[in-house]
Amino acid sequence: QVQLVESGGALVQAGDSLRLSCAASGRTPYRYPMAWFRQAPGKEREFVARISASGGITDYADSVKGRFTISRDNDKNTLYLQMNSLKPEDTANYYCAAKNSATMVRVPSEYDYWGQGTQVTVSS
Repeated sequence: QVQLVESGGALVQAGDSLRLSCAASGRTPYRYPMAWFRQAPGKEREFVARISASGGITDYADSVKGRFTISRDNDKNTLYLQMNSLKPEDTANYYCAAKNSATMVRVPSEYDYWGQGTQVTVSS
């Protein structure tokens, strides 16, 4: 089992930056590929970014590419999402997730562990 706790969500203005964190605990979280997803009210949960267990491979949704950066510190068992040039359409509840196999995917149902989410609101 892996436990995930997100933090860092806030109300910010368009153009601002924000860094989300996800603290992992439990059974060897450093071995798991991880990802960030987001869900806005009335919408399906969507992929934002993913990272391999080592941190050497990353992948981003087109909507955030060039603005967001996913990273991880396996010594601290923490996943990060640096978000720059935020837009109102980035407003959502952001979730971190981990999966207990090496394959990296963008589909939420393929992830085994989820945090409770942290709210990001971007005002125009």
